[in-house]
Amino acid sequence: MKYVDDAQVQKRMSSRVTINNVLKQLFLAATLFGLVVLAILLIRVISQGAAWIDWNFLTGRLSTNADRAGIMGAILGTSWLMLIVIPVTIFIGVGTAIYLELYAKQGKFQSLVATNISNLAGVPSIVYGLLGLTIFVRAMDFGNAIIAGGLTLSLLVLPIVIVAAQEAIRAVPQHLSEASYGMGATKWQTVKNIVLPAALPGILTGSILALSRAIGETAPLTVLGIPALLIPFPGSIFDTFTALPMQIYYWTLDSSLVQEYAYLAAATIIVLLVLLFLLNSIAIIIRNKFQQRY
Repeated sequence: MKYVDDAQVQKRMSSRVTINNVLKQLFLAATLFGLVVLAILLIRVISQGAAWIDWNFLTGRLSTNADRAGIMGAILGTSWLMLIVIPVTIFIGVGTAIYLELYAKQGKFQSLVATNISNLAGVPSIVYGLLGLTIFVRAMDFGNAIIAGGLTLSLLVLPIVIVAAQEAIRAVPQHLSEASYGMGATKWQTVKNIVLPAALPGILTGSILALSRAIGETAPLTVLGIPALLIPFPGSIFDTFTALPMQIYYWTLDSSLVQEYAYLAAATIIVLLVLLFLLNSIAIIIRNKFQQRY
């Protein structure tokens, strides 16, 4: 019998502890770097834009005069966009995930579809803008209306929701479904009453990430020709509109000529962040409610 060499074991343990400490500090440094950059960004934006936020700025119309400019049209446009993106993305995304995971036969076709969906999640956003321009703006003749922008952004984030929903459905314990079948429930009853409620926290997590990306996207809207001009407030999904990211983009470009536009862009960023936090908070509250149940 070969005895364990205590000296060799101690040497290996010391090297493992050293590597562990080095990696721990490396990961801590990476985390701190991200937090510091985020803090600098927030401090700069708040310091430049907070003084420009008032009731007239939030409720006023766009203007060529920086002192009179308001963003109510952009806020309404962004809200209309989300009213399209949220239901389209969630219903189609979750429905696709349910079909691929619970109904489609496992094989090469199902694997091919799932692989392509995963690959689509990494396609640059401007490509989706070109797709939306071809299909919704020109082929379907929606023009640069809200419905064209909403459907384009839905295509952009749809793969993210599908992949997240698939992973959430896979994570549901198999014995829950088996118990439902054992009590005589049909497959749809099992999916509706057992699988979906149990997978909902994971689905909402993916949806939060997807909607956070959609609400801040500029490139697809730029390709669609969304203006940032003095346009009327949108009243339906078929109206021309502008959105908060577009307004930030154009005011940032104009800041090279007029310094006040940089402050307006910073103030608009703050409003966009607040709107994003509100939407995410609602989704997180719903997610936590279902997490406590399952």
